[in-house]
Amino acid sequence: MRRKEEHTNDQCGLEPRSRFRMIRSGLNIILIACLLGVGPRSALSAVADLKPRLLVLTDIGGDPDDQQSMIRLMVYSNEFEIEGLIASASGTFGQLEEAVIKPYLIREIVEAYGLVRDNLAQHVEGYPTADYLLARIKSGNPQRGLDAIGEGHDTEGSHWIISVVDRPDPRPVNIAIWGGQTDLAQALWRVRTQRGPAGLKAFIERIRIYDIYDQDGIANWIWKEFPGLFYVMSKAPKGHDKREAVFRGMYLGGDESLTSHEWMETNIRQAHGPLGPLYPTRTWTAPNPHSAIKEGDTPSWFYFLPNGLNNPLFPNWGGWGGRFVNTGNCIFRDAKDSVEAVTDTRSTVWRWRNAFQRDFQARMDWCVKPTAEANHHPLVICNGDSTRNMVHIQARPGDTIRLSAAGSCDPDGHNLAYRWWYYNEAGTCQERVVINHCESSRADVVIPVNASNSEIHIILKVTDDGEPSLTSYRRVVISTSQSRLSAAIWPGDEWKYNCNFNKMCETDF
Repeated sequence: MRRKEEHTNDQCGLEPRSRFRMIRSGLNIILIACLLGVGPRSALSAVADLKPRLLVLTDIGGDPDDQQSMIRLMVYSNEFEIEGLIASASGTFGQLEEAVIKPYLIREIVEAYGLVRDNLAQHVEGYPTADYLLARIKSGNPQRGLDAIGEGHDTEGSHWIISVVDRPDPRPVNIAIWGGQTDLAQALWRVRTQRGPAGLKAFIERIRIYDIYDQDGIANWIWKEFPGLFYVMSKAPKGHDKREAVFRGMYLGGDESLTSHEWMETNIRQAHGPLGPLYPTRTWTAPNPHSAIKEGDTPSWFYFLPNGLNNPLFPNWGGWGGRFVNTGNCIFRDAKDSVEAVTDTRSTVWRWRNAFQRDFQARMDWCVKPTAEANHHPLVICNGDSTRNMVHIQARPGDTIRLSAAGSCDPDGHNLAYRWWYYNEAGTCQERVVINHCESSRADVVIPVNASNSEIHIILKVTDDGEPSLTSYRRVVISTSQSRLSAAIWPGDEWKYNCNFNKMCETDF
């Protein structure tokens, strides 16, 4: 049985809007420091209110799971600065009888979101207005593939991508590709044509990409034509069952009852405001027998979600969006985790399903419930740090490291259960790592005596006993080396590394 400890803290005596203002996440401090030309400590204030920039390309209008993912994104829109919702060619090759785009489906969802936005904003600050989002819905190319790239193929969507990336801002633009990449490829082609190699290089250093499935079949061409892109590709290897991809863990593997019609009707569609009835009821999920919740595109933006668990600069660290390995030239492909005697790529997503489904359930409650009747996330303090940033600790082999969640609290006054665990796939330590008092607010990590030049990843999971119970995370990275990569990422007095993606990708993750 997990040990539960109840905490009180002045921070948790605040009203909900004040509480969540304190814990709203910014981007990686080091990235901001580099781009602003200031030191890490000076960058702290600069990132306090910044959120990840997100631009989505969706083939909405084919498989209805795009509409499912869009509805979930709406109730998480406070976590991002959403820069664009681009309707690309609907469906997959040959799925529809005509080449078409369907931006009206995005508008329908955004307009429904507008009806609950004010209620959502009672629970946490940062939800954009519907008008703001409607102005960022753009039309892409109904055609797809290499024949739709080049002179004469610019679209409202491709122009918008360029304008978003060009906007002066220290943060990178995170591009989640749910469908085809044609409009992105056209934007890259246009930049290279008009600005030359140097202009292209400056452009691509400002973007990060998570691509679901290489739907237009042009990823290899993109990588060849535009080298240096930070590109996460979730797709099963050639010759394998396509259902083996990381993103399929959204609905395959683990506890699939959380994707059932019953769960969907109870926690999404019924009595949760106007977004609920728009959530499609049937999708293709075989061999999952439910044919209900799929959301195969959701991992693409989960990857950029600042929840204390992940860091988008490090695809191999893992998180709700899955885990990936560097195959060279900043191209990251599906990795495997071992969970509950299962070792595969999908487990890098489904291992978190219980938490992210309850999280979605709570946010759908926020659409209709007052703050006093809904649950909210615990505030987790790790070794005195109350942000969602990673906690880095330098250690020596054989050391015992004390970790503490003292001061953590729940805004609704619920009890908290703690769990510290070793995420062995995310790190480089090959030895067994012992965590003493792993179900207490304070834990001791014993560094193996042979763990030199290693990184050890410890996940702190804090769960309340509200309804639904909600989990907050922190990640602790314990380093037993003084590598160039660690110096680049973790702030310190000697930090002088020029943090750009190409240099970081030269380092072995």
